[in-house]
Amino acid sequence: MVNSNDGQTPAVKTANKRGVARLAAVQALYQMDVAGTGVLEVVAEYEAHRLGKEVDGKQYLDADPQWFRGIVSGVVADQTILDPMIRQALTEDWPLSRLDSTLRAILRAGIWELRGKADVPTAVIVSEYVDIAKAFYSEDEPKLVNAVLDRLAFELRGESKGVKSPKR
Repeated sequence: MVNSNDGQTPAVKTANKRGVARLAAVQALYQMDVAGTGVLEVVAEYEAHRLGKEVDGKQYLDADPQWFRGIVSGVVADQTILDPMIRQALTEDWPLSRLDSTLRAILRAGIWELRGKADVPTAVIVSEYVDIAKAFYSEDEPKLVNAVLDRLAFELRGESKGVKSPKR
């Protein structure tokens, strides 16, 4: 990736390996959802043919394979816990049935990290998954991802957007 400062092209953020792993995990979870692919099969495919590889003339960025595997397998293992959390965090005007497979994958992965990766700051998790949502959507979906993850971060961690709540 090259940053440009010509005033015409926006500067591109260089991706970190965990960020790339998050995006790949969302794509893998989507693939599993729509194609019925299993965890072992999809992880093997991504690691052998996608992460850091050239596919159809495009170079995939290098990802942290352990982070990728952790998200994919963790989401699958905890899906029966994650989905009710998503349902509870959604507003009445946006029911779970309205979410497409990509949006469900983004929320599941983000919530899984909020629950299981206490060493990763809340703001990093929320920001990364909002950025992933922006890569796929241009309407209200990134705002929805932000709101749901922020609401659940407060419930799970006592934090909202990386700010710890005051002790009472």
